[in-house]
Amino acid sequence: MTDSYVDSIIKNATVYQGPNSQPHVIDVAIDKDSIVAIGDCTQLQAKHNYDATGLVLAPGFIDVHTHDDLEVLNNPHMLNKVSQGVTTVIAGNCGISAVPYRQGEAPVDPINLLGEKNKFVYQDLNDYRNAFECALPSVNLAMLVGHTSLRAYVMQDLTRPARDDEIDLMKQLLDTAMVQGALGLSTGLAYYNAKGASQSEVNALAKVVKPYDGIYTTHLRTEFQGILDAMDEAFATASHADIPLVISHIKCAGQENWGRAAQVLQHLDKQREHQDIGCDCYPYAASSSTLDLNQVSEHTEIFITWSKSHPKMAQQSLNDIATKWQLSLLDAAKKLQPAGAVYHCMLEDDVKQFLSYKHSMIGSDGLPCDPHPHPRLWGTFPRVLGHYCNDKKTLPLALAIHKMTALPAARFKLQRRGEIKVGYFADLVLFDPKKVQDQATYNQPKAQALGIEYVWVNGTLSFVAGANTDTIANYGRAGQFLARSSTDE
Repeated sequence: MTDSYVDSIIKNATVYQGPNSQPHVIDVAIDKDSIVAIGDCTQLQAKHNYDATGLVLAPGFIDVHTHDDLEVLNNPHMLNKVSQGVTTVIAGNCGISAVPYRQGEAPVDPINLLGEKNKFVYQDLNDYRNAFECALPSVNLAMLVGHTSLRAYVMQDLTRPARDDEIDLMKQLLDTAMVQGALGLSTGLAYYNAKGASQSEVNALAKVVKPYDGIYTTHLRTEFQGILDAMDEAFATASHADIPLVISHIKCAGQENWGRAAQVLQHLDKQREHQDIGCDCYPYAASSSTLDLNQVSEHTEIFITWSKSHPKMAQQSLNDIATKWQLSLLDAAKKLQPAGAVYHCMLEDDVKQFLSYKHSMIGSDGLPCDPHPHPRLWGTFPRVLGHYCNDKKTLPLALAIHKMTALPAARFKLQRRGEIKVGYFADLVLFDPKKVQDQATYNQPKAQALGIEYVWVNGTLSFVAGANTDTIANYGRAGQFLARSSTDE
């Protein structure tokens, strides 16, 4: 700084700087888009001063698992994210991304989770980045390229393995996206339109991202009883390409799979001795996606969130719908297609173990286009801080903050983010550690959390407690597209 004037000073903030750290109280000064001073800032003068006494100041939360590809353009204030303290989202997960996409084609399942056909207008990542910069969303965004999206661009029948010529075309598309700033490749091998892909097909694509210092994230081929074999496939693909791996929304799905979290994590830890591997998870015992006939079971409570063929059946349990129609659960599910669902398929103790695992990150996996979304869309990060840190004592606050900030910033190589340091971008969230709590429920999922007081994105005040859909426009939008960068840069 050349003088003693700055834009903002946050005074007397409680800060945790590491997964095992003790809290300490400091001042933090912001000027333009960066943190310019920490510690004692009494010698500085600011246009805006914030008294943070009794409040925790953390780096802005990084939502590592989102499907916000098109949502940031459609609703750029991103109230469902900034109200949680989220300042950066990783999009393009589970093999589905808004780019590349062949214009005029209807999005196949599960790409249709991202939006309606008329929203898919970006042929490559440069087109998307231009749209992002014009929309100027409130959050930063980094993009993975989805394997299913690549398949949909070059193939008509997505149920079969790709031919060599089709793999070559996918490799070209992926290479172009990496040149244009993508983080890496994602797969969703459990989905109908990707499960036909061979491991060699995925291996060939994973190798494309290696020269760009990219990453591989995967929704495993199964999260049910065969999860260890599915993990081994993911390990082998990442090892083949010699790139880091992230296992998406790690879980033990299905009642017959409950209680295996320790075994799954032991399997992961053993492989971590040989590879760079991480994972993400969300703080709920229910998942959400399109209605998958393979997951229809009398042992799993399934709530239908939308149905194009029978929209009046939405927001009811599949069991109730089947009873009304006098059909089996499977036949009722077939009749509802295409549809969306919430699956109550996990054991709470398993969820706790994945959340407290030191190498797991937090990702919402929220579906913003769902008319009745899973509550994770609005509640994930405050739920970790309130329900699991304060109420259940599942993990300490310092570790929770680390999982939401420094750990994902390092994992995805987001330069100068994820920590409170001089010279870092001023992505910050100020919250009340005693009051922070999610309010979104399965019945009322679009409810704003409590206790998130202020959020800054690149130094711009983007949310203040009490802001809603009517008043959020009063706050600035300063999100940036975060292109892939090397740790050597």
